[in-house]
Amino acid sequence: MDAQRFELGLKADGYTEIETKSFEPRPANGEHGHHFSVRGLVLDGAFTVLRGDTAKTFGPGEIFAVPEGEMHCEAIGARGARVLVGRRY
Repeated sequence: MDAQRFELGLKADGYTEIETKSFEPRPANGEHGHHFSVRGLVLDGAFTVLRGDTAKTFGPGEIFAVPEGEMHCEAIGARGARVLVGRRY
């Protein structure tokens, strides 16, 4: 997925906070939910979303989404990650 096309899609779907974030490598953080929906495009590295007992790792060009209020954890791969992310309130 192209970053520019992804960002246009975020805006069209009502995602108002859009930024590129860099993450250092780390194990899963604690289970939590957000008061907003998140959609992200992995630009570099590996970003893992854990939902209950299921983990899915996303690499460059892959998109993940976490709906508002869904309990989950996130882990960052050994090389870190750079993610274009949008939030919809």
